Amino acid sequence: MIKPDADTAPKLRQLGEKMNRRRLGKRLLQSELVQRTGSALIGWTLAAIWRANRDNGTSTDWETMLDGEWPAIFALWHGQHLLVPYASPSERKFTSLVSRSTDAEINARVLTRAGIEVIRGSGGRESSRTDTGKGGVKALISMRNALKRGVNVVMIADISKGQPRQAGEGIVTLAKISGRPIVPVALATSRRRVLEKTWDKTTLNLPFGTRSVRLAPPIYVAPKADDQELAEARLKVTAELNRVTDEALRAVEVSK
Repeated sequence: MIKPDADTAPKLRQLGEKMNRRRLGKRLLQSELVQRTGSALIGWTLAAIWRANRDNGTSTDWETMLDGEWPAIFALWHGQHLLVPYASPSERKFTSLVSRSTDAEINARVLTRAGIEVIRGSGGRESSRTDTGKGGVKALISMRNALKRGVNVVMIADISKGQPRQAGEGIVTLAKISGRPIVPVALATSRRRVLEKTWDKTTLNLPFGTRSVRLAPPIYVAPKADDQELAEARLKVTAELNRVTDEALRAVEVSK
């Protein structure tokens, strides 16, 4: 056996300690106590922040915009969605796609506490990358079935760790197979903190300011849409979601 030299041994010990801490942290995160307590705390905090922000009168009226268009597929950007569950009409039913990973369990519980049903699965930016082993196809079918029952679907449009603020194929594929429209949604608060080092520029909404929730008109995808038409639909969802995001941000800046 080759023994590490004097310089290498401390580095190996540090690496081993770091790996042990990661394993311990992961086990703690997966524990029922941490999951239950963490989701309750996060859910209470988000609901309190929502209530502590005043609508500034610029928000889109969901029922007026979507008269005759329910149920719909509501598209959000990663990292900009934390308060949206509290903005949706309480008399409507919603379900949301959440990753099957254990790390997403707290998120699923937070949504459930907010009255949102949860579908576990994953989707892909390209159809060839949809991971059926992780439940991508099954999740699409579950969401289509929910829409058939009159339940609205909330879906993150961009792909985790992929290109931020670029709509993936999953959401336009769901619109194609379900016949239901995509409705881009954006929410902004006048008091917020942007985590600049995160890949999606995660926004933490803060209390005691104003808020604005903006919706874009419904976007339909033809049942027989080919690859080119799906690509065009993705570009349209991207453009409209960016547009309403900018509108919401401008609206809360004006009301400061």
